[in-house]
Amino acid sequence: MESANRLEKNPAGDKENIASLLARGRAVPVGGRPLVMGILNINDDSFSGDGRLDTGWALEKALGMVAAGADVVDVGGESARTNRAPVSEEEEWRRIAPFLEKFPSLIEKVGPRDEGQVFPPLLSVNTWRTTVAARAMKAGCDLLNDMSALPDATHARLCAEHGSALLIMHSKGLPKIPHTHVEYRDVMAELEEFFEEKIAMAVAAGVPKQSLVVDPGIDFAKQTDDNLRILREFPRLARFGCPILLPVSRKSTIGRVLGIENPADRDAGTIACTVAGALRGAAILRVHNVDAARLALRAVTLVR
Repeated sequence: MESANRLEKNPAGDKENIASLLARGRAVPVGGRPLVMGILNINDDSFSGDGRLDTGWALEKALGMVAAGADVVDVGGESARTNRAPVSEEEEWRRIAPFLEKFPSLIEKVGPRDEGQVFPPLLSVNTWRTTVAARAMKAGCDLLNDMSALPDATHARLCAEHGSALLIMHSKGLPKIPHTHVEYRDVMAELEEFFEEKIAMAVAAGVPKQSLVVDPGIDFAKQTDDNLRILREFPRLARFGCPILLPVSRKSTIGRVLGIENPADRDAGTIACTVAGALRGAAILRVHNVDAARLALRAVTLVR
């Protein structure tokens, strides 16, 4: 019997019985309780206002996430906000390199919170730049959180070379450029077509399917109604047999629906969407508040 902190498998979200995510030679279980991915912004213009340009602060925050139960730490040196100018590749790397160098040697001082936690946690790097991605993989990152929407096979080949897992996010157009004008005749059909193409591209480039994660890209080139439909019909994405990431934490859609302007005040809405996603087959939950997400998952397990 699984431990109490494991969610039962959702048949609608488990059509190919996804058992594990292969990353750097590790087979990380993803078939039970969704993994909690903590968001670590080493920048000073995150939309949620929770980032800093301070390696010491970043290390302390990341260790706190792991102590709270994070299975994955997702580090980014540049905000995805489109109303902020992009930073240079060198600046982005300068922000995250010291963290990537020091974090692995510090993690053993924390230890796992419980037997169900992935430990040591997976280290994910959130970037769309090839140079930064390549350097991060050489530094040992387990997962490339690729916000470029995989326009070609370059990042897939890098992941294949280093054995890193690859997260494929749906979007339209180049990162750091507003795409609020995008409209879909059928957003779910668009997602299905997109992932079918990109998964085939990644596998052809040498990435094992077991190393792929799909991300519907909530709030990226989508309207509020599109995002809500994706959340309602989330189980449809299980057809690809890849773990599905739900990245809804403090997003604008929550703010619009609940009338909450300040992203830091959207945690209640985030937890509601997180639980809904977990019950619909999400395998990884990307959140700002790791402790709240972990407790929510534990609570929903107890009442199922």
